[in-house]
Amino acid sequence: MATAASAPEAAQDVPLFQALEWIGEAAESRDGYSRDLFKHWNKGLNPTDGCDTRKEVILSEAKLAPETGARCALSGGRWFSEYDQVWVTAASSLDVDHMVPLAEAWDSGASVWTAARREAYANDQGASASLIAVSGSSNRSKSDKDPADWLPVEGFRCEYASAWVATKLRWQLPADPAERDTLTRLAEACPDTTVSYEQVPQ
Repeated sequence: MATAASAPEAAQDVPLFQALEWIGEAAESRDGYSRDLFKHWNKGLNPTDGCDTRKEVILSEAKLAPETGARCALSGGRWFSEYDQVWVTAASSLDVDHMVPLAEAWDSGASVWTAARREAYANDQGASASLIAVSGSSNRSKSDKDPADWLPVEGFRCEYASAWVATKLRWQLPADPAERDTLTRLAEACPDTTVSYEQVPQ
């Protein structure tokens, strides 16, 4: 396993290619994985507002804010789904995606985390890259795939690579060889793309 010992605890606007070099490389294993091992969604940033993490992300990413009713019921509103570059006009048609899927995080090392750290990962609103509201169809297309097996439409690929790398660095997760190869090609195609992140302490 190649380690990422040289990765700083935080960085701002680092070129994508440089940030990628800070990610360690390791084979992955899905042995023992279950989504239930990542408690989500929890009560979010404001435990008293009736909105769980999913609803809070949907509200924060609205281009036109929906009305919020009892128990955080959402009506109206407008969102742009970056994965497939389409407009969405109903919160019920959105999924909140983990940029680095839960299964991928498990494969990359979350299998040895505490339950509390896995819950923190699954509900991470401390970095804009971690969670994203997208159309349900695009999220199902992505599923638990890493960039070697799935990428969004071309117009969002540079931003996607940046968010993926930022999330891996934030949570100190390695990449497998095929994943790294794809990210390297994306870095070459996105010379002006940068990465910002702050690590979550172990």
